Amino acid sequence: MTHVFHRQTKSVPPVATRGDGVYIVDKSGKRYLDASGGAAVSCLGHSDARVIGAIKAQLDAIPYAHTGFFTNEPMEQLADFLADAAPGNLDMVYFVSGGSEGVEAALKMARQYYLEVGQPDRYRIIARRQSYHGNTLGALSIGGNEWRREQFRPLLIDATHVAPCYEYRDRRDGETLEEYGIRAADELDAAIRAAGPETVAAFVCEPVVGATAGAVPAVPGYLKRIREICDRHGVLLIFDEVMCGMGRTGHLFACQEDGVAPDLLVIAKGLGAGYQPIGAVLVDARIYAAIRDGSGFFQHGHTYMGHPAACAAGLAVQHVIRDDNLLDNVRERGAELRRALESRFGNNPYVGDIRGRGLFLGIEMVADRATKEPFDPGRRLNAAIKREALERGLMVYPMGGTIDGRRGDHVLVAPPFIIDRAQIGEIVERLGDAVDAALAG
Repeated sequence: MTHVFHRQTKSVPPVATRGDGVYIVDKSGKRYLDASGGAAVSCLGHSDARVIGAIKAQLDAIPYAHTGFFTNEPMEQLADFLADAAPGNLDMVYFVSGGSEGVEAALKMARQYYLEVGQPDRYRIIARRQSYHGNTLGALSIGGNEWRREQFRPLLIDATHVAPCYEYRDRRDGETLEEYGIRAADELDAAIRAAGPETVAAFVCEPVVGATAGAVPAVPGYLKRIREICDRHGVLLIFDEVMCGMGRTGHLFACQEDGVAPDLLVIAKGLGAGYQPIGAVLVDARIYAAIRDGSGFFQHGHTYMGHPAACAAGLAVQHVIRDDNLLDNVRERGAELRRALESRFGNNPYVGDIRGRGLFLGIEMVADRATKEPFDPGRRLNAAIKREALERGLMVYPMGGTIDGRRGDHVLVAPPFIIDRAQIGEIVERLGDAVDAALAG
């Protein structure tokens, strides 16, 4: 019997005992190819000696010093690295312990910024349907994952949700990608006008939507239009790159492919690659200056923010990605993985769409390819695929509710950046068998 309150209370998961590159080994000795990086976290696999060594060295030096009293060297160095690499004018870095904390901090920064600059009526947040921004109450409020929100709805703050950029489902016949992107973005403009521009603080979106919709990238021009709309109305733009950022799409920051920089950018997952819990908010210099030159105090904080061992891990992870040219590998292996998935599933009548960027790919399952009709949610196809994949020693990230929080199934594939060609073949073969078995069940 376990005394751990596990995520699933009706069964106890296998005990993970060892990491070996892209594999996790359980207590029985079974090996699992981690083709999802857990939840798009483990970008360097599970046994990088350089990162582990950096953590051990920091623990020998000083394991913890509260940021209310001290700064620390790895935090300063990681902030320098991120600020130097970040797009636009994102010049300051606020460290937290994970993605939900980062989103909460970004929302509070947006609100406090407008207080500091004398616009106290700005408090409304606009986000998108079929988004996911975290599980704390503030992050859940702005997220568009209806399945996660439903039972907590009485506790959530009010937020406005507009259309996602979901080309597979929403682009009209005869509409170009660019025309569709403008139409989808213009729903934000309408929402800001309806709310009253003087009351809107920020718009939040994922440049490539992660777990809720399954690696859905913005179409060309969409994010640029979003940036223009926010600027027109004086609204801050927040990018949530917790899952899609830090190299996952082939760029250190996902928005770099779109040529757009936000005012606040949230990162986590791939920042520490799972070796330590860490996240961060990258902050535009003018937002920082408003707080610095105003009250001088950001009214927020967490006990473990800027944790020395976590920052040492994050810095080591980023150095490995840079020194080993792993972004090149993400782009090259990502293209190979996509071709392999298209070869295996391209003619499958139950696969509607294969999409994504880099090593961040999604497969949307449909009951009818011509009409895009989803499977009956009661069938729980996504759960069956996960179960069949695990039996075959493969970790992928299937989810349900792809379309509206209830209907639709997809599989997210996001292996470590160190994946090689042979392992790509292994992923596709095992996933193909798992999907076939789930469909036959």
